[in-house]
Amino acid sequence: MSDEQKKITIYEIAKLSGVSVSTVSRVLNNSPYVSAKTQAHVTDIIEKYHFSPSTVARAMISNHTQTLGVIISDITNPYFSELYLEIQRYAVDFGYSIILCNTFYGGSSHGVSDAIPENTYFQMILDKKVDGVLILGGEIDRDTISDSYREALNRMGNQIPVVVLGQSIPDCSCTFVDRNLSGGVSALIQHLLALGRRKIGFVGGEQGIRTTTARLNAYMQTLKNLSVPCDPALISLSNYYAPDGYRAMAKLLEKPETTPTAILCINDAVAQGAIRAIADKGLRVPEDISVVSCDQFPPAEYSCPRLTTLDQQNSYLGRMSIMTLIGAINQDSEGINISHEPRLIIRESCGARLDYRFQE
Repeated sequence: MSDEQKKITIYEIAKLSGVSVSTVSRVLNNSPYVSAKTQAHVTDIIEKYHFSPSTVARAMISNHTQTLGVIISDITNPYFSELYLEIQRYAVDFGYSIILCNTFYGGSSHGVSDAIPENTYFQMILDKKVDGVLILGGEIDRDTISDSYREALNRMGNQIPVVVLGQSIPDCSCTFVDRNLSGGVSALIQHLLALGRRKIGFVGGEQGIRTTTARLNAYMQTLKNLSVPCDPALISLSNYYAPDGYRAMAKLLEKPETTPTAILCINDAVAQGAIRAIADKGLRVPEDISVVSCDQFPPAEYSCPRLTTLDQQNSYLGRMSIMTLIGAINQDSEGINISHEPRLIIRESCGARLDYRFQE
């Protein structure tokens, strides 16, 4: 191929074809408003000169770059990485590439603590001319959202389609995908009570975050409904990673009166940290303390002991999020609420698989 062929432009294709640039654009985008004869003629010229428009040129032609922005609060968190894997899989299926922005807003399993302001990414994403944005976690997960964040989010939503996995903000020009964050907590507690465990603690989760608030409230309300004492001293909040679970559990184990006979962990990572703290104290799971989790992560089946946990169907949530964004780009989308019921997975860490009936 000659240098001349390599550098040929859409304007030269139009001149060689004897048609307008807009007609070539319509041919490239398979528009139905071009006659079969013209379509064939322009296609022959395109193939003869090996013309292939650049990504930028295609964007100018179709007003789409086939690129999506994904803003995520911590890709090292198994919850978000599972969501992102599903999002990426479906994006590729629909011909989209992804620009990933990792803010570290929720901390990190690798010790990174300096969060990058989401507002910074909002402008960068707009500068990249993406077709739409998907926001996973971050400030949207706080119980109280700042006015500056609301305004910045709304400004971006007024310019391109934006889908937010989180609570709905009134009068905000974005599409919101929400879910029942407390789903399954009552089932876990009732399962522990059925095994004879009544001194049930709550471990993990950051204060002021919706996931923590929803699951903690469900924990306290369930105990109240079942006439089981709820001791605030058995609640040890921290964050969402294994080291946080270790520290939170170690705190409960400092005194006999705060040592529970069962714990409800915010997620599997926290549960794994808690199990290590229990072992370091010379206690056993589940013989001395039963451990259950509110959110299953992929390695749970291979932990020792295997974790009793809730399958929150995170892959489904990721799939619904990306499909909602693609629908919004195509101007065919509304906010949805994920109302599916989590699935209780009973394994070794609660004691049920060992045929125990605990006596307290």
